Amino acid sequence: MARRVKIILRTKEKNSLCYWTEVKNPLRVAFNYLIVAICRILPSLSLKRWLYRRIGVRVGKDVSFGLESTVDIFFPELIEVGDNSIIGYNSVILTHEFLVNELRIGRVRIGKNVTVGANCTILPGVSIGDNSIIAAHSLVNSDIPPNVIAGGVPARIIRVLDDKNENQKRK
Repeated sequence: MARRVKIILRTKEKNSLCYWTEVKNPLRVAFNYLIVAICRILPSLSLKRWLYRRIGVRVGKDVSFGLESTVDIFFPELIEVGDNSIIGYNSVILTHEFLVNELRIGRVRIGKNVTVGANCTILPGVSIGDNSIIAAHSLVNSDIPPNVIAGGVPARIIRVLDDKNENQKRK
């Protein structure tokens, strides 16, 4: 399925990043950056959740963000992470794309009980279904259904998980 992104700026003369201050208040972006930078190195998972909620990320119960993981600084309010999910070390969740001629944004929804491996990149406008596992070093550029293992660049379904066996292993 195609990513669900919305074009919020079209440009002709300069690339879209040149106009970022017209799209988002620079003080807001600076504040978001400060929070994200702190959260990248903060060992406390509960404090990370609390801080991310302050900048608009919808963070479920018992979500764990690994060290050096990064959420979007421009539109963090477009990110939703379901209960009991893990965002792996050095992974990035983006909700914007500054392209030469346009700026696109899209909501990112990560379901419940999802594992995102280390060094993954999740692009704007995608959803990852409940109970799915994203292999390390993957690029998620399209929706991932529930109950699968997906991986690669771009991420593709590797295996469908057996609900009964996987749920018992996670308990």
